[in-house]
Amino acid sequence: MTPFRIRVPASSANVGPGFDSMGLALNLYLTLDVSASATWKIEQHSSHLPEVTDVDNHYIVTIARDIAGRWNQEFPPCKMTVWSDIPLARGLGSSASAIVAGIELADQACALALTREKKLELATEMEGHPDNVAPALMGGFVISTVTDRAIDWVQLPMPDADVIVYIPEAGLMTEAARKALPDTYQRELAASASARSNVLVASLASGDFHLAGNMMECDLFHEPYRAELIPNYDDIRSEAKKSGAYGTVLSGSGPTMMSFAPTGKGESIVSHFKELLPDYQVALLQIDHDGAVISLQG
Repeated sequence: MTPFRIRVPASSANVGPGFDSMGLALNLYLTLDVSASATWKIEQHSSHLPEVTDVDNHYIVTIARDIAGRWNQEFPPCKMTVWSDIPLARGLGSSASAIVAGIELADQACALALTREKKLELATEMEGHPDNVAPALMGGFVISTVTDRAIDWVQLPMPDADVIVYIPEAGLMTEAARKALPDTYQRELAASASARSNVLVASLASGDFHLAGNMMECDLFHEPYRAELIPNYDDIRSEAKKSGAYGTVLSGSGPTMMSFAPTGKGESIVSHFKELLPDYQVALLQIDHDGAVISLQG
């Protein structure tokens, strides 16, 4: 086995009203260096990764073995060194990045030659929906949905903008955020929520980020129900707007929040919020346009 590196970006789902269908790749990364070994050896170098107790319970390895088994192959032992910039349980796609990494690991180590579409199908099956795994695989801003025939997706160019994230110390499990949502929506509300999502996509496609920012903050599907679970939700949205942001949304199900701002404005917003929220990690990020990348190291 030629040594190789897997790099998978973080992702932010929903972007306001694009509930369970929109996602954006960001330049925080899960990185694996992999090489052949007579026995399993796993090293991890990040506080954002769960403690390694047993290779048989390692999430990424479990996924890789599962994928290899579906193609009637036994996954070989490896030396695997793992780094991650992606905080757990913060709404930045940590589980999606691990799923994509596991699929890419099996594909590369076992020479499965999986297509991008097959990888997306497998990742969506494991994650439950494609909103995070699609941008983690493809990069950029991806709109996706599961239909009867396939997983359909479109990679939409994003207008230039600065991306600011506000990451609190405490996490929020996706299950708790899901429980806050209603089981059903009345038709009038669902129609209005869907229309706002449509206008968001149209405004992004036309490059009108001012309108897009307004639509981001008009979600009816999930943010109104999750807001009470998110510390400083209203204050961050209001203060970001005053500071020049186009709009601010929950990143996935939270608790991280994310603002879009005019290019060049992000640094001043970050500086302001670092003083305002000293317990948060406030950072200026970039949109990742590459998605999951495999590079040979030997």
